[in-house]
Amino acid sequence: MPAPVPQPFAADELPALARGVIQRAKFPQLATMDGDQPRVRPVSPVRVDEDFTIYVANLRSYGKTHEIAANPKVELNYLDEAHDQVRITGFAEVLIDAQILREIWESNPLLRRYLGSPENPELIIYRIRPNRIRFMREWALQYHEVPLTASS
Repeated sequence: MPAPVPQPFAADELPALARGVIQRAKFPQLATMDGDQPRVRPVSPVRVDEDFTIYVANLRSYGKTHEIAANPKVELNYLDEAHDQVRITGFAEVLIDAQILREIWESNPLLRRYLGSPENPELIIYRIRPNRIRFMREWALQYHEVPLTASS
């Protein structure tokens, strides 16, 4: 059986290809550090900005709360149905911008249903600011750097 051949693409297509993977892969994996032990779990982003900033809802009682407080360096891995991947390496911070919090709250019926109020003390929204974005086609076995200032 011959090996699959990845579809070629131009470098200027990388931002759009990465956004496509993010749109199709609804539940990326979030990697954090628990001391010297890596931890990975699926998360459900509540917002994705054009500059690849990702917002993730969390409950204060979850393990990742303490892990991110101790070490805000994180990585998200998106894998779509075609096995294309996007890896976003960055820093997680607790979102305090009231306008963005309100926008996220108003656009997310699941948050409203389960948490009742944006003032719920269990609710944390993390803003993950990327410092590196990589894209890989299935079987390509090579990552391609996505420009951080990409807006296409």
